[in-house]
Amino acid sequence: MKRIIVATDFSAEAENATLYAINIAKKQGYELIIFSLYNLSIHALNARASTITMQDLLAIKRGRLEALMANLNKTHHIQTIPHFATGDFYEEINRCIEIYDADLLVMGMAKKSFEQDLLGNTTTSAIHKLKIPILSIPLEVKYQGIKHILFACDTANGMPNKALEGIMSFASTCGATVEIFNVMEKADAIKEKADLYDFDTITKDVIYYYRNIESTEVIKAIKQEVLDTSTDLLVMVPQKHGFWDSLMHRSKTRAMASGNNIPLLSIPM
Repeated sequence: MKRIIVATDFSAEAENATLYAINIAKKQGYELIIFSLYNLSIHALNARASTITMQDLLAIKRGRLEALMANLNKTHHIQTIPHFATGDFYEEINRCIEIYDADLLVMGMAKKSFEQDLLGNTTTSAIHKLKIPILSIPLEVKYQGIKHILFACDTANGMPNKALEGIMSFASTCGATVEIFNVMEKADAIKEKADLYDFDTITKDVIYYYRNIESTEVIKAIKQEVLDTSTDLLVMVPQKHGFWDSLMHRSKTRAMASGNNIPLLSIPM
């Protein structure tokens, strides 16, 4: 059985992402793990809170997670597994992924801000740091089924078959159509790269089509295609950039994650 982890900090964004993940889990028959991280505040540590006080605080936070589990079970008739942790987020989420052999991490996406646009937030950082597919859900998006998947790929940097196979497998269980969308500056380069891939050997029973466009504004082109096709899920494979390079050559995946009103599935290379 496949497993989905949902990371929650009990915010509105996390609550919405949890509801979205519940719908996917129920439809696909996936197991759902709810991950919650809590660290004592710097004020409590500076005040040298007693061991008993610290344990009480952790018990309260753990109890909040258990209450969420009970509410989800009662309201949505779904069994979930709680995973409560303290410490570094990336270390603990990786430990959770390893323990449950998870297939997907779901996280809420906060509204766009200048700081987020420049340096990202927890979700956009996780996309580049974790080796697991991450589904980021904007606050405004509610689950209404997945019928059209837009795979915005960059054939100039290669398109791994493993990623494409995962997309097609997911599309098959959803009954979704997949659009393989490529943006390049020159039409000749589009044709040259497209000829390198034999999609029929990977797509099997999934309905798909391949669309190329010529444009110098990649992000703008993707956003327009999302609108034109009423896409339900955008899929991208993030590319690696160094820190300073990423400030000048901002990741297209991060840009779409931080400024988009559609669920984004990022698949690591």
